[in-house]
Amino acid sequence: MDLQEKALAYHDNGKIEIKVKKPCETADDLSLAYTPGVAVPCKEIEANNELAYKYTNKGNLVAVISDGTAILGLGDIGAIAGKPVMEGKSVLFKKFANVDAFDIELDEHDPDKIVEICKALAPTFGGINLEDIGAPKCFYIEKKLQESVNIPVMHDDQHGTAIITTAGLINALKITGKKVDEMKVVVSGSGAAGIACAKMYRNLGVKNIIMLDSKGVIHTKRENLTPEKMDFAIDTDARTLADAMKGADMFLGLSQAGVLHKDMVASMAPNPIIFALANPTPEIMPEIAHSVRDDIMMGTGRSDYPNQVNNVLGFPFIFRGALDVRATKITENMKIAAADALAKLAEEEVPSAVTAAYNGKEIKFGKDYIIPKPFDPRVLFTVAPAVAEAAIKDGVALVKDFDKAAYIEKLKKLF
Repeated sequence: MDLQEKALAYHDNGKIEIKVKKPCETADDLSLAYTPGVAVPCKEIEANNELAYKYTNKGNLVAVISDGTAILGLGDIGAIAGKPVMEGKSVLFKKFANVDAFDIELDEHDPDKIVEICKALAPTFGGINLEDIGAPKCFYIEKKLQESVNIPVMHDDQHGTAIITTAGLINALKITGKKVDEMKVVVSGSGAAGIACAKMYRNLGVKNIIMLDSKGVIHTKRENLTPEKMDFAIDTDARTLADAMKGADMFLGLSQAGVLHKDMVASMAPNPIIFALANPTPEIMPEIAHSVRDDIMMGTGRSDYPNQVNNVLGFPFIFRGALDVRATKITENMKIAAADALAKLAEEEVPSAVTAAYNGKEIKFGKDYIIPKPFDPRVLFTVAPAVAEAAIKDGVALVKDFDKAAYIEKLKKLF
């Protein structure tokens, strides 16, 4: 079968289902599962709402919510057409972190109404993963919703990419010896992911960021910029990507295939870092970039090249850690903790089981391995505890008694 046939066969009849965890085989079981037994936990929760985490699945349930306006490179294809993607997200939550997730596709484009709908749904869930919602309204929805509910909300298109690329940047700095506050970073693409990445780089210490949208460099003399773009408008004579790339230490592409040309790569500073993340075809193919110069450290969004930037390294484990300490939000420190944990994991010796999953090729910290592999089981035991610990330090966790070592052992028993 070709890819189209395989994909349709894989998605036939959906990809997720609901399973019962407790016995329901006898009349006694039924009386406990439903009436009259169910009244007992209901009364307990009525007296103390936090007990919903103990007596229901709230503490292990995430809502994957989308309005279908920015689906995986397909654009605004509508809520129902985006359902396979949201189901897929639920599969990844379960597969990688044993988090139950339920996809919810909203036939609604008004951001205030989306906020109200999500707010009304919040009691059911321990967290909300906003997905494939177009910019700039995604910024507004995430901010307003987090202000309205006491469970963590994260728009993964923004923060997932930011966390993974920040991990890669941390390790790239170690290898190249570049100083973060002296770097010139060019960001091609000012959508949700581009803005979030630039913010995280700035928090990391990057001071010189040039951002571009479809009209060119975002500079202070441009008019009608959104507040998010205005935040990155700089006073510069650069107007094109070619202008911006001169002397750049890093290029982050979240835009279109083929926009980065050979001459632009040649004009970059020594030991440049290139994350070309347009999918399925990046801003420049790795073999083309490497044909220009041999000192490049490069990553893409593809699994068939080194240093894949894959959001599955982030969201399942971030929500796992947040859920397990009953966090009320996901803070900047929790995101940084996830990035730091991923960066440190890449420096460790890679187990043979992981190399076996990748054709037995040697995987060792260096230019071609600055980001852990998605099928490395250690990501769960590394990222989730770091996020949980950061939540407690930031005072956003309802759980106060946290033993990190014991928590890691508990995670190892999930699968």
